[in-house]
Amino acid sequence: QVQLVESGGGLVQAGDSLRLSCAASSRTFTRYAMGWFRQAPGREREFVAGISWTGILIYYVDSVKGRFTISRDNAKSTVYLQMNSLKPEDTAVYSCVADPTTDYDDQNPRKWSFWGQGTQVTVSS
Repeated sequence: QVQLVESGGGLVQAGDSLRLSCAASSRTFTRYAMGWFRQAPGREREFVAGISWTGILIYYVDSVKGRFTISRDNAKSTVYLQMNSLKPEDTAVYSCVADPTTDYDDQNPRKWSFWGQGTQVTVSS
């Protein structure tokens, strides 16, 4: 069983930056693909970014390419989402996900076994 704990959300202005962190409880984290989903009120859950267990393969949804960076530190069992040039449309609850067999770029939320509790990101205009 893997527990995921996110941190780093908050209220910022358009153009600002935030870094989300997701700490995993399991030592086997190093073999898990990781990712971030977000969900805004009234909208479907969206897969924002994913990273393979090696950290070599990375996926971004088109709307965040060039602004967001996903990375991981397996020694710290932590995955990060650096968000720059934030826009009001980035406002959502961001959730960290992990899975030992799911592909790093799988956008189906049902394919991800482990979820964090979510952290709110609010971007004002």
